[in-house]
Amino acid sequence: MAFANLKTICETHLKGRYRITVIDLLKQPQLAKGDQILAVPTVVRKLPSPMRTVIGNLSDTERVLVGLDLRSSM
Repeated sequence: MAFANLKTICETHLKGRYRITVIDLLKQPQLAKGDQILAVPTVVRKLPSPMRTVIGNLSDTERVLVGLDLRSSM
C-alpha cells in the first residue's frame, strides 16, 4: 500500500522526474544505517540536497509533499 501511494504521488506531482528504489531491509539490513532508517515504511529523498525523509503512513499526500519538500516542485 505504501509503495502504491508513493507511486501515485510521484506520478501526479513529479511525472518523469523521479526514481523509486525499493530496499528489503530483511535482506539488506546494512542499508538502513546508511540512510538512517529507523522504521518502515520510510521514503528518503536524496536529491536535491539536503536529504529529506518521511516515515510511516504515506496515504496523506500533503504530508508526504511537505515532508519531502516537494511543494515548490509543482
